[in-house]
Amino acid sequence: MSITEVTREKDRKLGEILRNMGRVIVAFSGGVDSTFVLKRAQQELGDQVLAVTAASETFPTREFDAAAQLAEQFGVRLHKTEVKELENANFVANNPDRCYHCKTGLYSHLQDIAKELGYPFLLDGSNVDDLGDYRPGLQAKNEQGVRSTLQEAGLTKDEIRALSKELGLSTWNKPSFACLSSRIPYGTQIEKWKIDQLDEGEYFLSQLGLYQVRVRHHEKIARIEVMPDEIHKVVEHRDAIYEKFSKLGFTYVTLDLQGYRTGSMNEVLSQETKDKVKEASL
Repeated sequence: MSITEVTREKDRKLGEILRNMGRVIVAFSGGVDSTFVLKRAQQELGDQVLAVTAASETFPTREFDAAAQLAEQFGVRLHKTEVKELENANFVANNPDRCYHCKTGLYSHLQDIAKELGYPFLLDGSNVDDLGDYRPGLQAKNEQGVRSTLQEAGLTKDEIRALSKELGLSTWNKPSFACLSSRIPYGTQIEKWKIDQLDEGEYFLSQLGLYQVRVRHHEKIARIEVMPDEIHKVVEHRDAIYEKFSKLGFTYVTLDLQGYRTGSMNEVLSQETKDKVKEASL
């Protein structure tokens, strides 16, 4: 992955933004983006950086543990906390603005921690590519005063991966991951048993060697999304996959021939709905 001078300039701009902040908290999930933000913040600000990782009912425990291990490897101070989205009726209802309610609760909680511990800035890992999708959480981020330094520097996902690889970060080629509730169709109530089904199903598929996986939950139907060039792997393991998913409680197990794409659950939304949310997020 080659790094252009344009990307170098964006990275330099990121460093300048971070230095001007002086002291920051990073909302740290252990994903590609937040890991890069955390590492660059550490490089620029040293011990004036705090990583905050939130355990959640809709986020696999293994991801939470992996984030904690990364922070420890970096030598960055880590603050562990917890959020309970399933106690939020607006989140559980799973309307198209679900992500707004989730992020409002998360960021307001993290801002309370930032104020209590004396950190003037809370950073997330949103990048430029995130602006092109339907993301109600961006509105919550803006309302809660969260800074997206990757967006401010103009960095895309591919650029972040390239820079992460150069820094030797193990996450440079980590698959994208999102809250497990994003696998459940809008208007269908989010319940813990569904989250557990999705978590176990996706983990099983990843153990088969599939790189990027999503299991979409349509009640008794599991719709599997993988990268197009890995569809043949699903077919090769179809008997084992069907057996596992049957035990998880699915009657039908399907393979989406369109393949993995981010935000496929948003395809049912009208352009008008997407445009309204995008406008509110700016």
